[in-house]
Amino acid sequence: MTKFKPKLTRKSAVFIIIAAAALLAVIVLICSGGGLDTPEERAEYLASLGWEVDLSTEEERAVTLPSSLDGVLLTYNELQKQQGFDLTPYAGEDCRSYSYAVTNYPSGESGVIAQLIIHDGEVIAGDIHSSALGGFMHGLQ
Repeated sequence: MTKFKPKLTRKSAVFIIIAAAALLAVIVLICSGGGLDTPEERAEYLASLGWEVDLSTEEERAVTLPSSLDGVLLTYNELQKQQGFDLTPYAGEDCRSYSYAVTNYPSGESGVIAQLIIHDGEVIAGDIHSSALGGFMHGLQ
């Protein structure tokens, strides 16, 4: 019994490379989610982390990160690093901050805010915090 060994021709090699590139492009598009440009996309992102938000409470602000992180921002960045973000590469960059009232905080507490910092459609930082005096702040997850 002879085993069939297919020959790899130049034409089939090019086809395989093109197919692999197309597959990789699809995977990148699926994983990137295409950015968080709308309130609904941002709410879906937060929902994927377990947070329900009231879109009618959206507050949007332009934020320019300082060219060097120090003081409170350095401490905030430590929180971000714990959840896989890092503001350091974005020092000096213009970003957008979006905040929403959280409607499903486990304690039932009101005045809880979800905040996302976005640069070019990508989340680069975020937190859940209380607007109450002496409140709290923790990561998104």
